[in-house]
Amino acid sequence: MPPSAELHYKTIVELAPLIESRELSPVDLAQEMLDRIERLDGTLKTYATLTPELALRQARQAEQEIIEGNYRGPLHGIPIAVKDLCNTAGIRTMGGSAVFADNVPDYDATVVAKLRDAGSVLLGKLNMTEGAMGGYNPKLQIPENPWRASYWAGASSSGSGSATAAGLAFAALGSDTGGSIRHPAAVCGTVGLKPTWGRVSRYGVMDLAHSLDHVGPLTRSVGDAGIVLQAISGSDPNDVTALPHEVPTMLAGVGTGVKGLKIGWDEDYSTVDMEPSFAAAVEAGVRVMEDLGAEIVPVKMPAILREAMAAWPVICSSEAAVAHSATFPSRASEYGPFLRGWLENGSGHTATEYARAHGLRLALNGGLRDTMRNIDVLACPSTSRASYPVTPEFLYGPIPPDRDPWSSRFTVPYDFSGLPAIALPCGLDDNGMPVSLQFAGHHLAEPILVRVGDAFERATEFHNLHPPV
Repeated sequence: MPPSAELHYKTIVELAPLIESRELSPVDLAQEMLDRIERLDGTLKTYATLTPELALRQARQAEQEIIEGNYRGPLHGIPIAVKDLCNTAGIRTMGGSAVFADNVPDYDATVVAKLRDAGSVLLGKLNMTEGAMGGYNPKLQIPENPWRASYWAGASSSGSGSATAAGLAFAALGSDTGGSIRHPAAVCGTVGLKPTWGRVSRYGVMDLAHSLDHVGPLTRSVGDAGIVLQAISGSDPNDVTALPHEVPTMLAGVGTGVKGLKIGWDEDYSTVDMEPSFAAAVEAGVRVMEDLGAEIVPVKMPAILREAMAAWPVICSSEAAVAHSATFPSRASEYGPFLRGWLENGSGHTATEYARAHGLRLALNGGLRDTMRNIDVLACPSTSRASYPVTPEFLYGPIPPDRDPWSSRFTVPYDFSGLPAIALPCGLDDNGMPVSLQFAGHHLAEPILVRVGDAFERATEFHNLHPPV
């Protein structure tokens, strides 16, 4: 298959049969991606470390295996990238921090090893906020949103969202502690799938907050997200928090539609304090599902929701202080002002404050179980606003004094509870920036989320919107 100007925007679902049938060479595909990265990434700044030699070596290996009849599956020969907090043997892993600029692990994170075993091709490591929190280290680069320069590219997995949206990788791994898979997916116009807590091993992935961290894919289609999640899921003897449950077939429900499924919808939760065109796009997305035969069930989010949102900074910063105890405060001056302030806050919280915050978390989780008791999935926006203008001074700077936990009301509840959730592009706002619809499911219900997302994709064209790069 000859190179195509639009090859970089094809999905894994489209590419895999071409690679399996040898119509498309993994080597040609990897080289085309590396060439595109060279052309565009000087501006977009999505990659922290590019690995062209490794990528071409893996692509040649994949091609030879396929020629010999040893096709491993849909990720075989597919160029992907991972967030730069996933350990990669012999390749620096900085976690967005100058503190770890010289950190070269001697082993792969479990998710990296699983992607390698699936035959994928590693293009490199993606830029991120420092320590996977809100701000960037001043010595490192800030990824651009490919839809518009100097606009927010999402939270900590910003490089993953930008690279996937811009066609600089066919899939990327991100992490989500308060929304950092779904935020960049939403504002960059991609799919982001946050799995059930424990569905994916975190061994070899730098912690932000161990009880909240999730690892999952960002892709350009729901089917692709299911393929990647299938590859990285499962138990792990190196991670006692990885769930022992058998991994289901993530794509089992693809093409079966949503007739008879019950979708919960809290109109106030999803539309109040939202920009009107964003709220309208999300509500229209829910009505698409209704037209496809789903039952829209009115529900109410727990009354404790707003109070519980204030618990997230306490829990996250306290656990982050533990995660960084080997280097903070001993190397505090090397941290950027945002993460340094976050760790200072976490170090200062008392056991009583943490216990009170944990109690609010448990109360919200219980309320959310009640909200979702009689539904299959819950629909809501993926973010509280679309992408907005930002400056380097703001993103490199300290914690904003007006930072409001309520702005994360569409993501944090599903990190607190460990429930899986998927973010899907559902249009553009009046400013021409992507907006996103989210579905949250019950524990270990990722196949249902893939089924729901696939049905939405088949009925709409929003996943075919691409940034002007």
